[in-house]
Amino acid sequence: MIIVDVKDGESIERALKKFKRKTDKAGVLREVRRRKHYVKPSVARRNEFLKAVYREKKRLQAH
Repeated sequence: MIIVDVKDGESIERALKKFKRKTDKAGVLREVRRRKHYVKPSVARRNEFLKAVYREKKRLQAH
């Protein structure tokens, strides 16, 4: 859980900015999006392999 300390007299905009910064650093939204849909481990490995092949092809074409 993310806790934001708000000082007396601090504006709500400032507190919201602190909250957004903390959520970005913690990677909360990234994690939520990742967990939104279940991906089987075998499919995830296959996708990683295909991405690596694609990157390697692009790297070789650039040279």
